[in-house]
Formats: sequence, C-alpha cells, structure tokens
Amino acid sequence: MKQLRLSLIATLAALPLLFGGLAAKAADIVDTAVEAGQFKTLVAAVEAAELVETLKGDGPFTVFAPTDEAFAKLPEGTVENLLKPENKDQLVAILTYHVVPGKIMSGDIAGKTADVETVQGGKLAVDAMDGVKVDDAQVITADIETSNGVIHVIDTVVLPK
Repeated sequence: MKQLRLSLIATLAALPLLFGGLAAKAADIVDTAVEAGQFKTLVAAVEAAELVETLKGDGPFTVFAPTDEAFAKLPEGTVENLLKPENKDQLVAILTYHVVPGKIMSGDIAGKTADVETVQGGKLAVDAMDGVKVDDAQVITADIETSNGVIHVIDTVVLPK
C-alpha cells in the first residue's frame, strides 16, 4: 500500500512536467517579433503607429517583416522622421502595407505569382517562382508561425505605390 501511495504521489508530481507544454500558448506576431531581436525598428514603428493591439488581435495575419538591416537601407533620417507623431498616418500606411489578411504559408504560393491586397489597401506583387519576392524585397526567412498568423522576414522595406 505504501509503495502504491508513493507511486501515485510520484505520478501526480510528474503531471505538470508531462503536460506543461500543452498549457503554453504560442506567442502572437508582436511578441514573436520582440523575442527575435532583429525587428527592434519594426517594433518601435508598430508602437508609434499604435498598431500593437491590432497585431496582437485574433487575425490571422500574414506579416512581411523587414529586419533592422532593411530599415537601415532607407535614406538617412527616414525612420526618425516617420516615428514623429505628425507622420503617424504615413507610418500606419507603410506598416499596414506589410500586412495581408489571412495566413499565407510559403507552400500556399510556391511556384505562383500574385498581387495580394494588403490591410493598407494597396497590392503587393508576390513572386514565388524562384524563392519568394514581395515587391522589391526578398523573403529571407519564411513561415514563422505565431498564435495569430505567420511572419515572413524580408530584406527591404516595401513602400505603397
């Protein structure tokens, strides 16, 4: 009986370890970007544009996320200028041009070209015939799944036409 009780106690003690992963919730788009560490400029821009709550929402969203290096390619002073409160509308337009409603994985578009409508209202030219290009940006890492969509990392900031 004592052996059974000890075995039962050991089993109950191990349950949180066995099922702990089930309770863990996948991070949303914003938290995933913050954790990655290569999107500091993007995260600052999303905060300045007051889009954090939107991108933490249910989605799903497909985000073409420019790295800090991509933002650094913009002409000097561009990012600082966009982050000013008086330029919020322009910043929102640029950021929402990087977001497509729905969850589009690279396998969904492989071997295809398409113009996809963005949250901003413009159309991104997607070319997945040889790798994936979005307007003038190359997707350098695809299919980072989040709890509310997917992130595709791009090497250039794309601007609405």
